[in-house]
Amino acid sequence: MRILWLFPVLIALASCQEGTKENPDKSLEERAMAIHEKVMTVDTHVDINVDNFTDSINYTQRLSTQVNLPKMEEGGLDVAWFIVYTGQDSLTPGGYEKASANAMAKFDAIHRLCEEIAPDRIGLARSAAEARKIYGSGRKVAMIGVENAYPMGEDLSNFEKYHALGARYVSLAHNGHSQFSDSNTGEADSVWLYNGLSDLGKKAVAEMNRLGIMIDISHPSREAVMEMLTLSKAPIIASHSSARTLCDHSRNLDDEQLLKLKENGGVAQAVALDAYINEEKNSAREEYMKAIRERVADSLGIQWFDRSEFRNLTDAEQEAYIANYRRVSSIADEIAAKSADAPPAVNVSDFVDHIDYMVGLIGIDHVGISSDFDGGGGIEGWSDASETFNVTLELVKRGYSEADIEKLWGGNLLRVLDEVQAVARNWPQD
Repeated sequence: MRILWLFPVLIALASCQEGTKENPDKSLEERAMAIHEKVMTVDTHVDINVDNFTDSINYTQRLSTQVNLPKMEEGGLDVAWFIVYTGQDSLTPGGYEKASANAMAKFDAIHRLCEEIAPDRIGLARSAAEARKIYGSGRKVAMIGVENAYPMGEDLSNFEKYHALGARYVSLAHNGHSQFSDSNTGEADSVWLYNGLSDLGKKAVAEMNRLGIMIDISHPSREAVMEMLTLSKAPIIASHSSARTLCDHSRNLDDEQLLKLKENGGVAQAVALDAYINEEKNSAREEYMKAIRERVADSLGIQWFDRSEFRNLTDAEQEAYIANYRRVSSIADEIAAKSADAPPAVNVSDFVDHIDYMVGLIGIDHVGISSDFDGGGGIEGWSDASETFNVTLELVKRGYSEADIEKLWGGNLLRVLDEVQAVARNWPQD
């Protein structure tokens, strides 16, 4: 397996050496910047808080959020898939109704940013062609993904409603089993509702194919993922998942899943979230940082929770945690940076190891990049959108060509969106 992983990288290194001969006067950093400025960079997973989409507080400002327009402009991040995320609750009409209100508020926030707050700086795209057109106009691009279909209840017509609002990918579950699918979190206690997809979930797969919505397999259970890869008539994506062989976490994809995804024609978007990249480094760092973050939060008068407690928090506590996490963590990171005994943090090099591995296993056409910013993501070197160039720089260091980098930075993902929408256009009419 190690040989399989390294083979395409060695080929890429040869390509890079050829490029160096063609541009002997350019440094590696200059070549990387030239590529970064030329390719359209797409991050497939950026969470949002509706409190940051108001007249007085919004993404035209350089907020403490990991993503906003100034930071996208500073780092050269061109396309952000903003996420309509809803946490899992009870499988009841009351639960669905409450979740629906949350989802609609997030749809409204994204539309408000693009149509009222900053239409001169960012536009909402519903297709690859629209994304490229907006990018060509010099603006940033917003696209919409739905993390957890739970707010749709048991009414499949809601997929059409969400599609009309701009949703172009949907995951059928998040952290907890939904009415559509088991979640990866079932691995912790071996409790499952359906041993994969529910009957409603199987119908949802066909409905997403019919509408031209990409199916996202990042959070559902392994059995559900394999079922979706078998049932879908269109390519599928993992919007933010890395390689399980390198980091054994239930949120990552194992080799069998990755190979099945390649067979399906889909793409796996490696995610820059430390716990999914290097468990050993992350555990040591988190143990060290835990006490520092608690001290920082206490000094700021902020109620603080450990990340492992997140699923058990109330909606209000979750929102507060997300809103305060970057502020507390940034101060804690500054303190740790001055400490000689701080364990090393998971970094961009560790992240690109996952890209290397997946490229070696399933090929350059089936791998992409995501951050999970403002939802737990962020690593040393790519801690927010302003540092996006560092990912491109590391790819160039590893020998990836401009054509390869264009594919990794969104070309593959947009190709899948085109193919999914083509399947929908040719879907048999009732």
